Amino acid sequence: MSQPAPAREKIIRGACPHDCPDTCSMLVSVREGRVTGVQGNPEHPFTAGRLCPKTYQYQERVYHPERVLYPLRRTGEKGRGEFERISWDEALSTIHERWTSIIADCGPEAILPYSYLGTQGLLNGLTVGDAFFNKLGASISERTFCDSGASTAYMMTLGPTPGMDPESFQHSRYIVLWACNMLSTNGHMWKFVKQAQNNGAKLVVVDPAETATSRAADLHIRVRPGTDTALALAMMRVIINEGLVDEDYVGRYTTGYDELVEHVQAYTPEFAAQATGVDADLIREFAREYARSQPSAIRIGVAIERSAGGGQLVRALACMPALVGAWRQPGGGLLQLPLWAFPVNWDRLHRADLADPQTRVINQWYLAGALADDQAGPQTLDPPIRSLFVYNSNPLVVAPDQMKMKQGLARDDLFTVVSEHFVTDTAKYADLILPATTQVEQWDLMFSWGHLYLSLNTPSIEPCGEAVPNCELFRRLARVMGFDDPYFQRDDETLMREALDWDSPALAGITLDGLRETGFARLNFPEAGAFALHAEGNFPTPSGKVEIKASMAAGGNFVLPTFRQGAEAHQEGSPVPALPTWTPPNETAPTAGELAARYPLSMMSPKSHCFLNSQWANHARQLAREGEQQLFMHESDALARGLKTDELVEVFNARGRFTAVLQTGDRAMPGVVIAPMGHWLARSRDDATPAALNPTALADLGQAPTFSDNRVEVRRAAG
Repeated sequence: MSQPAPAREKIIRGACPHDCPDTCSMLVSVREGRVTGVQGNPEHPFTAGRLCPKTYQYQERVYHPERVLYPLRRTGEKGRGEFERISWDEALSTIHERWTSIIADCGPEAILPYSYLGTQGLLNGLTVGDAFFNKLGASISERTFCDSGASTAYMMTLGPTPGMDPESFQHSRYIVLWACNMLSTNGHMWKFVKQAQNNGAKLVVVDPAETATSRAADLHIRVRPGTDTALALAMMRVIINEGLVDEDYVGRYTTGYDELVEHVQAYTPEFAAQATGVDADLIREFAREYARSQPSAIRIGVAIERSAGGGQLVRALACMPALVGAWRQPGGGLLQLPLWAFPVNWDRLHRADLADPQTRVINQWYLAGALADDQAGPQTLDPPIRSLFVYNSNPLVVAPDQMKMKQGLARDDLFTVVSEHFVTDTAKYADLILPATTQVEQWDLMFSWGHLYLSLNTPSIEPCGEAVPNCELFRRLARVMGFDDPYFQRDDETLMREALDWDSPALAGITLDGLRETGFARLNFPEAGAFALHAEGNFPTPSGKVEIKASMAAGGNFVLPTFRQGAEAHQEGSPVPALPTWTPPNETAPTAGELAARYPLSMMSPKSHCFLNSQWANHARQLAREGEQQLFMHESDALARGLKTDELVEVFNARGRFTAVLQTGDRAMPGVVIAPMGHWLARSRDDATPAALNPTALADLGQAPTFSDNRVEVRRAAG
């Protein structure tokens, strides 16, 4: 009797869901309803068939033995991680009962949603819960963790333009990667940079730390954390004073140049050298090479905004390509976020119109104080937060003031619900955990903040257990809370059709049906890598030009609506300078006085190579490659403290402390320590991570965080 033929393997087109600029096109292999493997799609021009160390075994996440597959209810003390399985009906009934009671007692603002980009799809990502919580009347959760400050500065200067085509970097003659460890965080763009380098382009990396990317550069310029603006302004002074300006481009396509000429005279290379630690002659040579080697390109990373003056740094860098005429040719200009090219219907997704304009706003950076002290930055909360709903985020690892946050999450009167794949550090404090699908179990439409390709993610398998996509989660919540508007019950097909303006010229020739066949499509721009979008100006600013003197500065400190859930952008704080201006760091300036005496080291907490924020930090493969929490210190600083490689050390300041394994050498410059972020508390020594030390201060623009504006000290760990 013949044996039945083995089931054939199917290949489903998908797209990586992670908060990464590369948005890889994936091919998912499925046999008998089970994912057997994933690989990069070789047909995708940008990601070219390769997945990163985080995701190339994505099926291990889908079938991880610790994955949450059913609704769970807490049975033990908060933080112990003890839960029992319940039904969806029980979970939704509990949420309805508790929220109805809280609203009756305190009003809906006592409920706070908290989410970010655990997945970045248009269906299940940043905006998926916004309309629901606006309708509910909950406090508005202001999301400014990443690129809000840089985007504010970029918009003030260049407007919402994609800027350079990332693929055009292959034509550059001079490339500056500023605060961008491309090989770890934007790896698929590297081939275009490397091609230019092979063709004779010079590659310069500006970064306090030695990274895989800086080791591949022709020149690594190491600046003290938070002082880069002084370097950029001094470069502008050299370019202007030595006659290296493209006078024709500046005259036609910029505003405020004459004021800039006078303004930058105070920023001499000697001034910048004192602030940054970079030799004045090197600053001069850097400026001359950048100006003379056209087309020149600048790629800025998300870490660029993470100090007190981060916004002004982006303002300065956004002006520089116009000064030297870099925008004239393919391969010239500046690249920040190509997402500005995607015609996303943000208003339709956010539904700010459903929120009361007077609803209070709580910045996510202030979560710890909001929960523990009823104090969100300068704002006293009345009513206090009585319920927290977390999805697409793990705030106990990524937000600051970790010790205080644990205290707040442990409150008996705080009703916390977490939608998750795993029982994360945050989920351990939940009253209810709801099971979320992974990318291979859900539809999604993916824009990119690193290239110009739109992707469709098709589900490869049915959801495991009782997991649901985020969009289905909020359909269920809307039903149980009695929201009868058909808007809240739209199916996935409708959501995809409403998420984008399909009539936009950028989507000409692209349809949802076509994406089902191909999996991805390049936006309707000229040939990849071969166009210069601003060769003749045409910047989407109020003046149509590069606004060296920003007309938007008159509005004060504002936050882009795209990055802020809820109502209109608000204004607060001191007026913003109209010209790019030096803002010293809050903590890490050499003149920090008593603080520097107590905590003489600057700490940076960059992304880990094998984790994505806190994702993958509970997976054996990635943990084995990343190792336990490490601290990198210059050998001179270690010698001064009597410390040696592989010792356990305690890193501390007034906000908290954590333990790490010390690595000495040149990766960190003198006076700086580096503690890669992402490890979970549950797998860390002393139940703490670098987030315990991070400041709650905000930067100069866009309510951006100040991760890298942080003073610490290091000593040998007790015992």
